[in-house]
Amino acid sequence: MVLTGGHAATTAVAVVEEIKSQNRDWRLYWIGVKNAIEGKKVVTLESEVLPRLGVKFLPLITGRLQRRFTVWTIPSYLKIPIGFVQSLYYLVKIKPKAVLSFGGFASFPVVFNAKLLGIPVIIHEQTSAAGRANLASARFAARITLARSESKKYFPGSKCEITGNPVMKDIRMVKPAEKPADPPVIFVTGGSRGSQSINLALEKILRTLLTKYKIIHQTGGLDYLKFSDIKQKLPQALRDNYEVFIRVNPLEISKIYSQASVIVSRAGANTVSEIMLVKRPAILIPLPISFLDEQTENAKIAKKWGIAEIIPQDKLTPEKLLSAIENRIIKFPEIIKNVKGKVSPDFGASKSLVNLVGNYMK
Repeated sequence: MVLTGGHAATTAVAVVEEIKSQNRDWRLYWIGVKNAIEGKKVVTLESEVLPRLGVKFLPLITGRLQRRFTVWTIPSYLKIPIGFVQSLYYLVKIKPKAVLSFGGFASFPVVFNAKLLGIPVIIHEQTSAAGRANLASARFAARITLARSESKKYFPGSKCEITGNPVMKDIRMVKPAEKPADPPVIFVTGGSRGSQSINLALEKILRTLLTKYKIIHQTGGLDYLKFSDIKQKLPQALRDNYEVFIRVNPLEISKIYSQASVIVSRAGANTVSEIMLVKRPAILIPLPISFLDEQTENAKIAKKWGIAEIIPQDKLTPEKLLSAIENRIIKFPEIIKNVKGKVSPDFGASKSLVNLVGNYMK
């Protein structure tokens, strides 16, 4: 079986874990890009993590549509035809029984060529809206699986099935906390690539936070050296309360969730699913340029569920972030009480998706 996509490392890991737990005798391949950011030597999580699970990673050279014109725009567009030719070569060579696509620009050439070769395509949409690549790929899909019912209006209804969003086993096993840690632990993340907007707001209140809390900060590649330098210049007492990572290995993130009292994050679909499962109070700052404002839609579901507060990026200030963190700590027992009996819609998603794919692997 071929898996493909972008921004989907944790979802793919959850699916691979489930395939192995069911003892499915499937050879697994991932077709995707190796660099996460155009023009930057920042590798994707998929290329780092999936090979450790026995998935053969096949690098794809392809371009992407860009939101603004940069020096990398034209070179990126020129690589698009390469992606179609290269993915066709991979599929002809592998001869998979099915393709499971998680969306993202790298997935479209794979899906298009799979349809051309008569290979069944199953799409999984993780967001509460719909991604560009999945919308474009829908016509080529045999089945479209959705994390949320809110996405159904964007796709042909006859092809759709709601499975939930696959989440890794270790994260599903994180136990709810009855009270904040002592001192409370704040996990700040902008997703695998980081968020400079969140980092900037945090920077201005970092010393204040470190006098009362422990901070685990995943900066992303662009700001890692800056915050590493900031840490080295802190007094020892504050430095001891501050951990800085360029990124967090998905296979290790459950340990951080177990420690966390509050999570400050973007509102990517996978992160929101994980927050709802581990039941940690969260402050979500949706990426405002996400397609169909999907991150805001994801965040609204977490807020309605009772676990998250939303700060729009244009309203984000250091002072507002500080106030929101302190508010989440004060209200921690109340928040946990309200969500304690709730079951995440994603708890059995991995099994549901793998079972569905299994119908096409015979």
